[in-house]
Amino acid sequence: MRRACPGCGGRWMDQWMERCDRVLFQTYGRFPVTFVRGRGCRLWDDEGRGYLDLVAGIAVCNVGHCHPKVVGAIQEQASRLIHVSNLYYTRPMVELAERLVEVSFAQRAFFCNSGAEANEAAIKLARKFSKDHGHPERFEVLTMEGSFHGRTLATVTATAQEKYHRGFEPLVPGFRYVPFGDLEAARNALDDRTCAILVEPIQGEGGVRCAPPGYLQGLRELCDGAGILLILDEVQTGMGRTGRLFAYQHEGMAPHVMTLAKGIAGGLPMGVLLATEEVASCLTPGTHASTFGGNPVASAAALAVLSILLEDGVLEAMGPVAERFREGIEKLGRAYPQFVEVRGKGWLLGMEFREPCRAVVEECMRRGLLVNCTMDRVLRFVPPLVIGMDEVEEALEILAGAFQEVLGRG
Repeated sequence: MRRACPGCGGRWMDQWMERCDRVLFQTYGRFPVTFVRGRGCRLWDDEGRGYLDLVAGIAVCNVGHCHPKVVGAIQEQASRLIHVSNLYYTRPMVELAERLVEVSFAQRAFFCNSGAEANEAAIKLARKFSKDHGHPERFEVLTMEGSFHGRTLATVTATAQEKYHRGFEPLVPGFRYVPFGDLEAARNALDDRTCAILVEPIQGEGGVRCAPPGYLQGLRELCDGAGILLILDEVQTGMGRTGRLFAYQHEGMAPHVMTLAKGIAGGLPMGVLLATEEVASCLTPGTHASTFGGNPVASAAALAVLSILLEDGVLEAMGPVAERFREGIEKLGRAYPQFVEVRGKGWLLGMEFREPCRAVVEECMRRGLLVNCTMDRVLRFVPPLVIGMDEVEEALEILAGAFQEVLGRG
């Protein structure tokens, strides 16, 4: 039996939604739409309707949907070699590691399949580093209130939001939480058991909250003084999202360890652990591994993404476009008493309201615009970095209509 789609003008759910509901774990609150095609900043559903996408797979499709260079790299590599064990060498993995080392602070890369896996590897690396350097008592990681680091047992424990913990207790020991942006709180929390500080430059899932100026540098100095590691979780901020290839580059500092995922491979699953030579040397054969890490096809896609970001002028072009959108939503928001503020950097922007904004997300979708809500009250805008001025003006016009419909009632 077919079911009506709530809030979508009476459009019917198609067979794929019903089949999904019968066989998949119900772990997602999916919107009633089935996408079948994407190109650039647009998606099309199975009824042929187009949508302007300001979600991009939640900061994944940084170079747009099905970019020709990414598609070509995937097709060419898939026709040559799809997978072999990491017991052997493959060219795309080596070339990608070389490129990442070239453009970052790091000297070594480890590949896995997701941000959670990359953060899990970083936590293991921090513990191993302390033990290898004569401090077996050090095993705790400081993380920040409002953070998000993944869904494995260790990374969900590192995530300092109680809503993600419920039902999975007892949590993994070895994590303590301090307020985000409070350097003195981090300093006071350090003790003989601390092996690392793990922090996001901008808390994406935590409501698009930016680290204050000097905070990351201050954390690095704290870690250097204590002989422990600073780990930056750049899963969401990395790969050009903030206007630089990596968010730490805005701050005139560098971490000991950094994790990447989301935008790195154009939509294919990939996570990366990057570290300095001294730190990376602690993981030796047998201490960590990933069956699919550095997969040739995903690595070829990631090389194409890096080429597009760094050689096709994407980072240079995105600044004025993102700024125009930010100015537009700030002006739009000021017309409504529910509006609080706009936060973020580059194309990681959040628009906070005093009440839940799910209805705004649904109204935008009804009008052909995809936006995302995090922390219940924050609209998050993370479109493909290749979005243009015309598309920004289109998005602002749709948002204005959606705000009037939802926020202007009564």
